[in-house]
Amino acid sequence: MPQETDRKMMEIMRILADREEVLGAKTIAEELKKKGYDLGERAVRYHMRILDEKGFTERIGYAGRQITNKGIKELEKGLIYDQVDFIFSKFEDMIYQTTLNPTDGTGKVIVNTSSFKYEKDLIEILKSVFKKGIAVSPYVKFLEPVAEDGDTVKLETVCGTTVDGMLLGMGIPVIPKYGGIVNVEDYVPTRFTELISYKKTSMTPLEAFTAKDMTSVLQVIENGNGSIPANFRLIPKSARENAVKIFDKLQNIGISGLLKLGNEGESVLGIPVDDNMVGVAVIGGIAPLCAAKEAGFDVNIKLAENTIEFGEMQSIVDPKPVLKTTGPEIPGKVKFLLSKAWNLIYQVDFDLETHEGNVISNISYVKTEDLDDALDIFEEVMKTGPQYCTSKYFRTVSGKDHHKTGIATVCSLTLDGILVKNGVSTTPQYGGILETDGKLPRFIELTAYNGSSLDPHEIYIAKNMTSVSEAIKGEGRVLASLREIPYIARPCAVDVLEEVQDAGFSVLKVGKPSELVYNAKVERYHVGIVAPGGLNPIAALKEYGMHVEPNAVETLMKVSDMDEF
Repeated sequence: MPQETDRKMMEIMRILADREEVLGAKTIAEELKKKGYDLGERAVRYHMRILDEKGFTERIGYAGRQITNKGIKELEKGLIYDQVDFIFSKFEDMIYQTTLNPTDGTGKVIVNTSSFKYEKDLIEILKSVFKKGIAVSPYVKFLEPVAEDGDTVKLETVCGTTVDGMLLGMGIPVIPKYGGIVNVEDYVPTRFTELISYKKTSMTPLEAFTAKDMTSVLQVIENGNGSIPANFRLIPKSARENAVKIFDKLQNIGISGLLKLGNEGESVLGIPVDDNMVGVAVIGGIAPLCAAKEAGFDVNIKLAENTIEFGEMQSIVDPKPVLKTTGPEIPGKVKFLLSKAWNLIYQVDFDLETHEGNVISNISYVKTEDLDDALDIFEEVMKTGPQYCTSKYFRTVSGKDHHKTGIATVCSLTLDGILVKNGVSTTPQYGGILETDGKLPRFIELTAYNGSSLDPHEIYIAKNMTSVSEAIKGEGRVLASLREIPYIARPCAVDVLEEVQDAGFSVLKVGKPSELVYNAKVERYHVGIVAPGGLNPIAALKEYGMHVEPNAVETLMKVSDMDEF
């Protein structure tokens, strides 16, 4: 029952965080009931006393409680097994609460909330992107009055998920599928280059792509070539005609962002679509904010944070859209990570007796002029924190030009290949961030491999979410991966993994059947196995300020061709 109690307390904190006000036990009990928790006021007060003792909430006189900064941080990273399901549920909640009428513009829309220090140059960048129509809508709302440069302000912009809510409100079933990055050539969206599924992730898909180097919205508005955030959903083919009419109406009230509305069974920007379904791609509502981050401004972006009346928002510019909704797509489908990974897993033939054979390698690039310093840091991580490195093997390789040099490390999916070769069925489930603070490590971020076009660890490095250099000294955040095996195969897997460790590889934990593994949920009748990410030494280089280009799950490499520290 402690797991259920933890969930109830997390829901109490979510309610306090969402409402951003002091709430009493009666109000919280009513909100919990809506979420399926039948707790009376007395039980709520009991749970809140525990939260007070932990420092996650504080009592404000007789009015009730409010969440503390410590509570907000715990909410962001606690109960990760719950968070990976909560993100999609949150989008479903927002979609249901959307009441926008496409005819007269009345009703509620979903908004993203961004905070930044007010600067005229930043505002001009936002306006330039809105002007080119690279947004869902030019309508925005400032939550604080702007006085002068340097004031922290919050800005609400229309989220692309509003489209899903509006379609549902008009009786059209809609299935949100992915958030990602779309390549644009000569103002024509050509294809998705990266994707993350809305399901089974602790961060919203588009949030994953808000790092400075992952979009190039500014280039798109300057010359028509670059990459922009976008999302993708499916609707039934029978609803297509009605959807076209609705999008026409939306344009008239100042909401658009449509990149492409496909035909039945037609691939949309490289995403395959089943027969009887239609794909719809829409610009991410955070595109203008991504442009500001590209320009070097510090912007904190929170997606699908709230719903507000569309009438409360004002147009920041009169847009003249430059993107073309029709044009030639780049041939080919989006390549998902697991498709490539499974083929490499099959080809792993590392011999546990001879310590020879092929392993899966990551190949990341650094500036050649930084190579010596990089290898010094690399050695420190490998020798001081070997438990956080997939293996002791590495290799330097030539880059595409003499300005860059590659560093190959062993990918943790090699363990899956070794297990399979020894008769143990394994399924890679998540890439994540493991926090090593405290007595028991715990996952604070998880992103499913299934439905992702790139390794989640590449995203975490790009967003500066690790602290490997601190972890090897005791407390920090490292990259780690989770895979599942059938519970009946656990004894065999334990024996195999002991030999794997003797061969110079690291395994952090082998769980018990159906047990939470470092706070990550494992399916019933399965066992979770956690291994450190092969990119941890590369993440450390980034932490030291070096320019790195992480590339996970790249190719096979013979161990005999690698060096070791």
